[in-house]
Amino acid sequence: MSRLVFLLEERSMKILLETFLPRFFPDISFLCVAHEGKQDLEKSIPRKLRAWCEPGARFVIVRDNDGGDCHVLKKRLKQLCERSGRSESLVRIACQELEAWYIGDPDAMADAFDKEQLRDIGKRARFRNPDTIQQPSKEMKKLIPAFQKVSGARRMGHTLSRHGNRARSFQVFVEGISNELTSMQCDI
Repeated sequence: MSRLVFLLEERSMKILLETFLPRFFPDISFLCVAHEGKQDLEKSIPRKLRAWCEPGARFVIVRDNDGGDCHVLKKRLKQLCERSGRSESLVRIACQELEAWYIGDPDAMADAFDKEQLRDIGKRARFRNPDTIQQPSKEMKKLIPAFQKVSGARRMGHTLSRHGNRARSFQVFVEGISNELTSMQCDI
Protein backbone atom coordinates (compact mmCIF):
# COMPACT_ATOMS: atom_id res chain seq x y z
CA MET A 1 0.00 0.00 0.00
CA SER A 2 1.27 3.47 -0.88
CA ARG A 3 1.67 6.14 1.74
CA LEU A 4 3.00 9.64 2.15
CA VAL A 5 6.08 10.04 4.30
CA PHE A 6 6.41 13.54 5.71
CA LEU A 7 9.92 14.68 6.64
CA LEU A 8 9.38 17.63 8.97
CA GLU A 9 11.51 20.29 10.58
CA GLU A 10 10.01 20.01 14.03
CA ARG A 11 7.72 18.14 16.37
CA SER A 12 4.96 20.78 16.33
CA MET A 13 4.43 20.21 12.59
CA LYS A 14 4.21 16.46 13.25
CA ILE A 15 1.56 17.00 15.93
CA LEU A 16 -0.42 19.32 13.65
CA LEU A 17 -0.31 16.95 10.65
CA GLU A 18 -1.18 13.86 12.66
CA THR A 19 -4.33 15.64 13.80
CA PHE A 20 -5.58 17.48 10.74
CA LEU A 21 -4.54 15.24 7.83
CA PRO A 22 -7.06 12.51 8.74
CA ARG A 23 -9.74 15.20 9.04
CA PHE A 24 -8.97 16.64 5.60
CA PHE A 25 -8.11 13.37 3.85
CA PRO A 26 -9.91 10.49 5.61
CA ASP A 27 -8.35 7.75 3.47
CA ILE A 28 -4.76 8.95 3.76
CA SER A 29 -2.00 6.57 4.76
CA PHE A 30 0.93 8.54 6.12
CA LEU A 31 3.91 8.68 8.44
CA CYS A 32 5.35 11.86 9.98
CA VAL A 33 9.05 11.97 10.80
CA ALA A 34 9.99 15.00 12.91
CA HIS A 35 13.54 16.36 13.07
CA GLU A 36 15.36 18.59 15.53
CA GLY A 37 15.29 21.73 13.39
CA LYS A 38 16.04 22.68 9.83
CA GLN A 39 19.72 21.63 9.82
CA ASP A 40 18.85 18.17 11.12
CA LEU A 41 16.12 17.86 8.49
CA GLU A 42 18.39 18.90 5.63
CA LYS A 43 21.16 16.51 6.71
CA SER A 44 18.60 13.72 7.00
CA ILE A 45 16.91 14.15 3.61
CA PRO A 46 19.57 12.46 1.43
CA ARG A 47 20.05 9.55 3.83
CA LYS A 48 16.36 8.85 4.31
CA LEU A 49 15.42 9.24 0.65
CA ARG A 50 18.19 6.89 -0.49
CA ALA A 51 17.65 4.27 2.21
CA TRP A 52 13.84 4.12 2.28
CA CYS A 53 12.80 0.74 0.91
CA GLU A 54 9.03 0.87 1.23
CA PRO A 55 7.39 0.31 -2.18
CA GLY A 56 5.06 3.11 -3.21
CA ALA A 57 6.23 5.58 -0.56
CA ARG A 58 6.11 9.19 -1.62
CA PHE A 59 7.93 11.90 0.26
CA VAL A 60 6.75 15.32 1.36
CA ILE A 61 9.37 17.67 2.81
CA VAL A 62 7.96 20.52 4.95
CA ARG A 63 10.10 23.27 6.39
CA ASP A 64 9.65 26.79 7.74
CA ASN A 65 11.09 29.60 5.68
CA ASP A 66 12.23 31.65 8.69
CA GLY A 67 12.72 34.90 6.78
CA GLY A 68 14.60 33.43 3.82
CA ASP A 69 13.71 33.44 0.15
CA CYS A 70 11.00 30.77 -0.33
CA HIS A 71 11.97 30.09 -3.93
CA VAL A 72 15.68 29.66 -3.18
CA LEU A 73 14.92 27.38 -0.22
CA LYS A 74 12.47 25.25 -2.19
CA LYS A 75 14.95 24.91 -5.06
CA ARG A 76 17.72 23.80 -2.67
CA LEU A 77 15.46 21.19 -1.02
CA LYS A 78 14.28 19.92 -4.44
CA GLN A 79 17.93 19.53 -5.47
CA LEU A 80 18.58 17.44 -2.35
CA CYS A 81 15.67 15.21 -3.34
CA GLU A 82 16.84 14.92 -6.95
CA ARG A 83 20.42 14.04 -5.93
CA SER A 84 18.95 11.37 -3.66
CA GLY A 85 17.07 9.74 -6.53
CA ARG A 86 13.64 10.99 -5.43
CA SER A 87 12.92 13.87 -7.78
CA GLU A 88 9.17 13.24 -7.44
CA SER A 89 9.28 14.33 -3.78
CA LEU A 90 6.99 17.20 -2.87
CA VAL A 91 8.60 20.17 -1.14
CA ARG A 92 6.44 22.65 0.74
CA ILE A 93 7.50 25.73 2.68
CA ALA A 94 5.58 27.30 5.57
CA CYS A 95 6.13 31.03 5.08
CA GLN A 96 7.55 32.28 7.44
CA GLU A 97 6.72 29.78 10.18
CA LEU A 98 4.05 27.17 10.83
CA GLU A 99 2.21 29.65 13.05
CA ALA A 100 1.36 31.76 9.97
CA TRP A 101 -1.02 28.93 9.03
CA TYR A 102 -2.81 29.44 12.35
CA ILE A 103 -3.04 33.21 11.93
CA GLY A 104 -4.45 32.59 8.46
CA ASP A 105 -7.53 30.98 10.05
CA PRO A 106 -8.77 33.34 12.79
CA ASP A 107 -11.96 31.32 13.38
CA ALA A 108 -9.91 28.19 14.01
CA MET A 109 -7.71 30.12 16.44
CA ALA A 110 -10.77 31.45 18.27
CA ASP A 111 -12.20 27.93 18.54
CA ALA A 112 -8.90 26.31 19.53
CA PHE A 113 -8.06 28.80 22.25
CA ASP A 114 -11.60 29.77 23.27
CA LYS A 115 -10.97 33.47 22.57
CA GLU A 116 -13.77 35.05 20.56
CA GLN A 117 -11.79 38.27 19.97
CA LEU A 118 -9.38 36.32 17.72
CA ARG A 119 -12.07 36.03 15.04
CA ASP A 120 -11.48 39.67 14.06
CA ILE A 121 -7.70 39.65 13.69
CA GLY A 122 -7.97 39.08 9.93
CA LYS A 123 -9.40 42.58 9.63
CA ARG A 124 -6.13 44.10 10.87
CA ALA A 125 -3.69 45.05 8.10
CA ARG A 126 -0.72 43.15 9.56
CA PHE A 127 -2.70 39.89 9.68
CA ARG A 128 -4.31 40.05 6.23
CA ASN A 129 -1.44 38.20 4.58
CA PRO A 130 -0.06 35.86 7.26
CA ASP A 131 2.79 34.58 5.07
CA THR A 132 4.41 38.03 5.23
CA ILE A 133 4.53 38.18 9.04
CA GLN A 134 8.22 37.89 9.92
CA GLN A 135 7.81 35.97 13.18
CA PRO A 136 4.30 34.52 13.43
CA SER A 137 5.22 32.54 16.56
CA LYS A 138 5.89 35.83 18.39
CA GLU A 139 2.58 37.21 17.14
CA MET A 140 0.85 34.11 18.50
CA LYS A 141 2.44 34.75 21.91
CA LYS A 142 1.17 38.34 21.81
CA LEU A 143 -2.34 37.21 20.87
CA ILE A 144 -2.34 34.22 23.23
CA PRO A 145 0.22 34.70 26.03
CA ALA A 146 -0.01 31.04 27.11
CA PHE A 147 0.71 29.79 23.54
CA GLN A 148 3.16 26.89 23.30
CA LYS A 149 4.26 25.37 19.98
CA VAL A 150 3.37 21.72 20.63
CA SER A 151 0.13 22.20 22.57
CA GLY A 152 -0.85 24.94 20.10
CA ALA A 153 -0.28 22.55 17.19
CA ARG A 154 -2.44 19.94 18.89
CA ARG A 155 -5.28 22.44 19.40
CA MET A 156 -5.04 23.92 15.91
CA GLY A 157 -4.98 20.49 14.32
CA HIS A 158 -8.52 19.99 15.55
CA THR A 159 -9.84 23.33 14.30
CA LEU A 160 -7.98 24.40 11.14
CA SER A 161 -10.26 24.63 8.16
CA ARG A 162 -9.30 23.19 4.79
CA HIS A 163 -10.78 26.16 2.94
CA GLY A 164 -10.58 29.87 3.57
CA ASN A 165 -7.16 30.02 5.22
CA ARG A 166 -5.48 33.29 4.26
CA ALA A 167 -1.97 31.83 4.41
CA ARG A 168 -1.14 31.07 0.79
CA SER A 169 1.59 28.63 1.85
CA PHE A 170 -1.08 26.63 3.71
CA GLN A 171 -3.31 26.58 0.62
CA VAL A 172 -0.38 25.42 -1.54
CA PHE A 173 0.46 22.71 1.03
CA VAL A 174 -3.11 21.35 1.04
CA GLU A 175 -3.32 21.48 -2.78
CA GLY A 176 -0.02 19.59 -3.00
CA ILE A 177 -1.20 16.84 -0.66
CA SER A 178 -4.47 16.55 -2.55
CA ASN A 179 -2.60 16.22 -5.84
CA GLU A 180 -0.22 13.62 -4.39
CA LEU A 181 -3.14 11.51 -3.15
CA THR A 182 -4.88 11.75 -6.53
CA SER A 183 -1.68 10.70 -8.26
CA MET A 184 -1.22 7.77 -5.88
CA GLN A 185 -4.75 6.57 -6.63
CA CYS A 186 -4.04 6.71 -10.36
CA ASP A 187 -0.92 4.57 -9.82
CA ILE A 188 -2.95 1.73 -8.26
